[in-house]
This record gives sequence, structure tokens and C-alpha cells, in this order.
Amino acid sequence: MSSTESPDAATAALPVPPAGPGPCEAAETVRTVTLPGLTLTVRTPDGDGRGGAGGGGAGQAREPALYVHGLGGSSRNWSALMPLLADRLDGEAIDLPGFGQSPPPADGNYSVSAQARTVIRHLDASGRGPVHLIGNSMGGAAVTRVAAARPDLVRTLTLVSPALPELRPQLTAVPTALLAVPGLATLFSRLTRDWTPERRTREVLALCYGDPGRVSPEGFGAAVDEFTRRLQLPYFWEVMERSARGLVNAYTLGGQHNLWRQAERVLAPTLLVYGGRDRLVSFRMARRAAAAFRGARLLTLPEAGHVAMMEYPEAVARAVRDLLDSGPTETTADAGRS
Repeated sequence: MSSTESPDAATAALPVPPAGPGPCEAAETVRTVTLPGLTLTVRTPDGDGRGGAGGGGAGQAREPALYVHGLGGSSRNWSALMPLLADRLDGEAIDLPGFGQSPPPADGNYSVSAQARTVIRHLDASGRGPVHLIGNSMGGAAVTRVAAARPDLVRTLTLVSPALPELRPQLTAVPTALLAVPGLATLFSRLTRDWTPERRTREVLALCYGDPGRVSPEGFGAAVDEFTRRLQLPYFWEVMERSARGLVNAYTLGGQHNLWRQAERVLAPTLLVYGGRDRLVSFRMARRAAAAFRGARLLTLPEAGHVAMMEYPEAVARAVRDLLDSGPTETTADAGRS
């Protein structure tokens, strides 16, 4: 599919894969965190990850990190990356309300601001801040708001294909925006009711990956199983529609609430990761983002799609390590093919 072709509208029903079909998935621990009006599923890798890419020194203190997924995704989207950084970062990934294994929020609010508040509430309640904050797609937009509003909670910020406003979005991203139209998500579900979970998963991976062939058979099976489970949830389509609407609304906000204005307010050292084959967030936005986030580093992966942390976790891990080792005045750096 070229960047100018429009995919079947139904493929946009899950713009980020529900599971984490990467090269490997380490053993993980999953727990539940309960806050007023919220129940969050939190995933952490087992062990300290020694021997991962680039390895840290023995006995080196690990700093806290929090990973936040994108629209349609889950904490499992970070299962390939977290172990590679676990010798340096005491990481945990959350399922945002209504996604993964987290139930919908009591107030039914799926706006980007509400997701940012969820992250802030979790960090405040856990007392783990400041953290290295890492977000993908819609999660990237949410953690940008967190970093702008609560700099005390953020050590560094890493954004993988962040969903920041585009004046001229790619045609391949339009169906995702159309999910925000009331009733359209339900229509998608009816039009595709005869699709097998395997077909749905292949369509999503084709939309999100630069090369879906990088997904292992085991990873594909895990994604199919998770997709099957999610489709059986009574709130699945409602969450997708209202979350997409929240993202579209965030794109239209002006003044101090505009996401680009918020990016300019971020004080934390920032790493930006963009894929050259991204069909949802245009690769051309990389330079604008690098200019908006002061002193940002820029990693460009020409062969990657929308989920570089799942496609090229080693390259992303190396860039995060460089960020951890750099000072707050580091200048923009580009990386080529990995």
C-alpha cells in the first residue's frame, strides 16, 4: 500500500496492534492498580534485564520509567522494548482506561487530556515520579500534555510517532479520524462482522508496520488472540469511537491547550522517533517536532512504520540509552537505517 492510497476503512478500527508482536517477549508481571473512578492494568518485565542491548554496568541504579500505548493498543506494545532497557530503567507499562485489560473509566471521558490526567494520577499515587516517560501515537500526545503540565514528574520524554496535529494528514490516516464520527465505529463492526480475527490482525499490521513480515508467527498468534478477546468486550467499539473523537478534538484545540504549544513548553530532554513508512503519522512531521521540542534528539528509521518500538526495538533502545546518558542541553541528532 502506498502512502497515497486509502486503506479499507475497517482497518483503522485498531490503529495500533492490540498485542506486542515483536522479535521476543520476556516474562512479565501484570498487576491491577485501583484509583477513584479508575482501574488500571500495569505490566512490568521480570528481572532487571542485564545483558540487554548496550548493557548497563552491574549495580547501576535503575530509574523509574512509564510506557504509554496508542489508540487501540495496550501495555503489551512495549513488551519488546522494556526488557532491552530494564538494566537501566525500572519500567512499567499501563493499559489506559478502556484498553488492554483496563475497564472503561467511570466518567466515560476518553479525551487526550483525560488520558494525561490518568498518567498523572497514577504517578502521583505511586510516588514513582519523576520518571522517564515514553509514549506512542495517541499515548505520545497524552504524555506531551503531562510533560508540559507537570514537569516535576518527567525526567526525560520519548515520543514514538506522536499523534500531534497535522494540517494535511496522509490519506491513509483519514479512516482513523472518521472513527470519531458518531455511529461509524458501529457501522465498521457490522461491515466486518464476517472477518476472521486473523484477517483483522493482518489488516492492522499492514497499516501499522513498515514491514509486517517482521512479525514472528508467535507474535502474530499473540496479536490474534488479544484481538479476539478485545472484540468480545461489550465496550470495545464505543471506546474506539470516543477515543478517536477525543484525539480529533485535541487536534482542533487552540491557544495554550494546542498540542504544539504544549510541546514548546516541555522542559525535559526529549527523544523523537519517526518511521519513514508510517501511514498514520506523516514522516514529514519529524522536522516540525524537532523544532518544537527544545533541544530534542531525532531518530529517523526509514524502514519503520507507526510502531518503531515493536519493529526496531534495539534501535529505539540504543537511542533511549543515548538520551539517558546525555545532558539536558543535547542537540538534535538523526539516525539513519538500523
